[in-house]
Amino acid sequence: MKDLIIKELVEHKGTFISGQEISKKYHITRANVWKYIHKLKEEGYQIDSVTNKGYRLVSMPDRLDMAYLEFDEGWRIGKEYLFFEEIDSTNAYAKKIASQKPSGTIVLAENQTKGKGRLGREWSSSYGSGIWMSMILKPDIVPTDAVLLTQVTAAAVVKGLNEVLNCDAKIKWPNDILLEKKKVCGILTELSGEIESVNYIVVGIGINVNQNPEDFPQEIEDKATSLKKFTGVDVSRKAIIKAILKYMNYYYSQFLKNHSLEGIVEVCREFSATLEKEVKVIENGNEIFGKAVGLTDRGALVVEDNKGIRHEIISGEASVRGMYQYVD
Repeated sequence: MKDLIIKELVEHKGTFISGQEISKKYHITRANVWKYIHKLKEEGYQIDSVTNKGYRLVSMPDRLDMAYLEFDEGWRIGKEYLFFEEIDSTNAYAKKIASQKPSGTIVLAENQTKGKGRLGREWSSSYGSGIWMSMILKPDIVPTDAVLLTQVTAAAVVKGLNEVLNCDAKIKWPNDILLEKKKVCGILTELSGEIESVNYIVVGIGINVNQNPEDFPQEIEDKATSLKKFTGVDVSRKAIIKAILKYMNYYYSQFLKNHSLEGIVEVCREFSATLEKEVKVIENGNEIFGKAVGLTDRGALVVEDNKGIRHEIISGEASVRGMYQYVD
């Protein structure tokens, strides 16, 4: 009921809506309406209450429990979302419920106790400071194409961040988003499927939004950054989510239509922090040193080694010289 009242206040933002109108619409007493309004005020919602006029929403806290983002009716991703104050991992939970939920369902949390990145690495995700979000997708593709969704998501994140903040976010192939050469976002793509079909894909996005420098664990403080550190002010998480989902819906629809990265890989090339750099890539346990000279139309990183041999790497772990302390 609280979320429904927030929805009414948002839809009438700037004008008053009477307690009687809310009580009649949702079949609750006016006393209960007042109790919900009082609780919302305690949670940080600024609401004007005027006798004979009703209630008017002035501002909302930057919480994600009622992420009323005015989703476009045509969006595939974001029509259903689940919110948690605290969870072990949004990706882990999304995988548990994926078979029962429709494609496009989103899992959001204010805090993760066991957030994780690629290769089982821990992801620091403190309460209320970032965007910890996972998307359940069920595309009609072969399992080998699932890796392409990391590139789809990277393109959506970098475009969304740059649009909202007018910044110069970059993609470090394949799954990191950087600001000023430090990691601000990580993407984790996980697959459940058979030999020739996909059951579901869970794509996790972790974004450091409003952390202060001292909030990062010591072992990553020289590698990680936040949107707040870049801007110098608190950043609206809802604005970031809305922009990313706008681009994610657009690029995901393109991907499903073309069964390729057409129109998407160009974004990954334009905003690449990896191309034309000296890199070390670990693929299936093997290290390749060389220069990143291109991205194929399928998003594979092309690395030319010191013998002039070109390697196309569709999935691996890349380090860029001068970034993240890579000095080899």
